[in-house]
Amino acid sequence: MTDGKHSGSLSAAYAAKRPDEVAAIYDRWSETYDADMSAAGYRHPTICLALLARHLPRGAEPLLDAGAGTGLIGEWLAITGYPRVEALDISQGMLDKAGAKGVYTALHRLAMGDTLPFADGAYAGIISAGVFTSGHVGVEGLDELIRIWGEGDAGARHPRRLGAGLRA
Repeated sequence: MTDGKHSGSLSAAYAAKRPDEVAAIYDRWSETYDADMSAAGYRHPTICLALLARHLPRGAEPLLDAGAGTGLIGEWLAITGYPRVEALDISQGMLDKAGAKGVYTALHRLAMGDTLPFADGAYAGIISAGVFTSGHVGVEGLDELIRIWGEGDAGARHPRRLGAGLRA
């Protein structure tokens, strides 16, 4: 973070060992997350959106924003022509912020890495930014996303590790 004030939240999230720890950190951080990440120059959601839009026709539906956080990607998906997007996040505080933006058709408080309650191939596309990284979700979260992702459809994800380079 640029001001150091909220770098503790990001560091704590990276260091978390259990999903309930991650959820609690993001619940507390939800009030200032958008401003903090903007100040830090966080652009990964934009990169993921550009990649998804390049490979998935406008209007494709439904989409899943996996690790939706406060809904930054959901806002941009709505603006760029994806009318039906659902949000999935482990943090109720983040989902509350995402829901307030009025762009999601459903909000799901779930942990990636667990079995997800969606049908095989349920989503035309899945987008995920800043989720597959230290203290968040590891490769164990991919199996379920692949299962619920429609065959031949598009998805985009981006690892997040501010200040430490990109990691897949």
